[in-house]
Amino acid sequence: MTDHASATTHHAARAVPDAIADRLIVALDLESVEAAWKTVRQLEGIVSFFKIGLWLQFAPGVDELIGGLIASGKKVFLDAKMYDIPETVSRAVAVAARRQVSFITVHGDEAILRAACKAREGSDLKIFAVTVLTSLDDAALHGLGYRLGAQDLVQLRAARAAACGCDGIIASAYDNPDGIRSLAGKADLLIATPGVRMEGDATHDHKRGATPSQAIENGADYLVIGRPIVQDADPAGKARRFVQEMEAGWRKRDGAGMQHRN
Repeated sequence: MTDHASATTHHAARAVPDAIADRLIVALDLESVEAAWKTVRQLEGIVSFFKIGLWLQFAPGVDELIGGLIASGKKVFLDAKMYDIPETVSRAVAVAARRQVSFITVHGDEAILRAACKAREGSDLKIFAVTVLTSLDDAALHGLGYRLGAQDLVQLRAARAAACGCDGIIASAYDNPDGIRSLAGKADLLIATPGVRMEGDATHDHKRGATPSQAIENGADYLVIGRPIVQDADPAGKARRFVQEMEAGWRKRDGAGMQHRN
């Protein structure tokens, strides 16, 4: 069982929880708040961090879900993907900060990102900038009119997010989290990674993915995993397997670091 009261430590200048299990964020991608609560109960003692996104955003009772999770000591990642004029984003971020949400996503130009960062000052809310959805590859981006491929666009947006004061970004492990930080010039940039799947699992609509072990080994700080856990017949068992894989990735990463230092 995970000690959810564990301290936070700094790995390569980044503040992340000591317990690997506390770096697993389960996306409550379900059809109803009732189903979400059922999953939360099934994962009690294993998972302490939950993402609420578009699947539940318009569901009856979602406000009570957010408040209930926070009141029970859970952390909430509000995947709002806010993209609007700076004043609107600023007001929304301020409300999320007052509600004690832990992470929130925004995207857009520098004015939007800076407004979001300013609005959360004095709170513990962390601003994560969306880079490129893991469902998009180079061909899809070119089809949308972008001249850059996925990795180049991720790096550009990561550097912009870092310059604007964002705490982290959303990016695939395939996009090389350690390399992103280096190019962005921000060693403490947090990276939350979606599109993570066990070897042999269905990738669904993700085109730039990785296994849990690969993601952690490549420098991802948090893994955001939804369907592979919440749609499994045994969500608790599947979550434990993801944590084990993450721990294996951390051992590989830590071992490689020790070899490098020696």
